[in-house]
Amino acid sequence: MELIVEKVDIWAAGIKDEPGGLADKLAALAQAGADLDFIVARRSPEKPGTGVVFITPLRGDKEIAAGAQVGFSVTNSLHSLRIEGPNKPGIAAKLTRKIANEGINLRGMSAGVIGTKFIIYIALDTEEDVTRAMQVLQG
Repeated sequence: MELIVEKVDIWAAGIKDEPGGLADKLAALAQAGADLDFIVARRSPEKPGTGVVFITPLRGDKEIAAGAQVGFSVTNSLHSLRIEGPNKPGIAAKLTRKIANEGINLRGMSAGVIGTKFIIYIALDTEEDVTRAMQVLQG
C-alpha cells in the first residue's frame, strides 16, 4: 500500500471560549499567508471560559512570527505523524493494528476522508515512538 508518512509539528494556542475566539487566532495566521492542513479546537473543561486550538503546519518565519504573536507555540508533548493514502474500508483498523503490534501506544488520533484518500494524524508519547511508527508504516 502506497502511504505518505511524515513527522509533523503541532502548534497550540489558548483561545477564549466566546464567539470569535478561534476566528481571531485563525485570522492572524491567514493574514501571514498560512495555509493550514489541519485544525482541532475544543473547550478546556478544567478552565471555564477558555479553550485550545491545535494546528499544523506553520511554514517560514512570517507564519511562525504571526503564530507566536497570537500565542501559538510548538507542542513539546505531542509527537505526531501525518499519514495519507488511498481510502479503503478498514484502513484505520489495519494501520493502528500494525502500530499496536509493535507495542506502540497511541496518545490520540484524528482522521478524515477527502475524495478517495484518507488522512490520519496520530499523536504518540515520544520521538522514539514516532520513529518506530514511521518504520512500521513504511515497511
